[in-house]
Amino acid sequence: MDDITALILDDHAAFRRGFARLDDARDDAELLAIWDALALHLDIHAEAEEAILYPHLVKHGDDGEDETEDAVGDHNKIRDAIAESKLHPVGSDEWWAAVWQARRENSEHLAEEEDEALPDFRRHAGAELRAELGSRWLKFYGEHKNGRDLRFQDKDPQKYVDEHR
Repeated sequence: MDDITALILDDHAAFRRGFARLDDARDDAELLAIWDALALHLDIHAEAEEAILYPHLVKHGDDGEDETEDAVGDHNKIRDAIAESKLHPVGSDEWWAAVWQARRENSEHLAEEEDEALPDFRRHAGAELRAELGSRWLKFYGEHKNGRDLRFQDKDPQKYVDEHR
C-alpha cells in the first residue's frame, strides 16, 4: 500500500503543475477550467490532511503541535484566497490577485511541509502506520469525489491542535 507521505507529495507535484498551467493558459475559458480543478484539488487536499495526517503528526512529531498549527493556518489562507477568487470575474485583476495569493501561500506551505512536517512524521511514524494512513487517504478521495460532503471552512489552528493532542 502507498505511504501517505508519498501520496501527499504526488498531490504537491500536481499543484505545481496546475499553477504552471495557469501561466500558459490562452484565454479565460482555459483559466477557468484549470483554476476550478486546481482550486477544488487544493481544498480537498487540505481537508484530507486535516482528517488523516495532522491528527497523527500532533502526536508523533518532535514539533508536531507547532507544525500542525502552522499547516492548518496555511490551509486557511489558501482556502480564503480560493474563496476570494470566486468573487471576481475570471482573468480580472482581482481574480489574478486572489489566485496569486493562493499560489504564494501554497508554495510556502508545500516547502514547509516537505522540509519540516513530512520528514518529522516519517521519523516518528512507522511504515505500517504510514501505509494505513495511505489507505485512508485513497479512500477519503474516493468518498469525497469532487468535494462531496466537504465544507471547506477555515479551522481555528490552536483549537484543532487542542482537539487532536
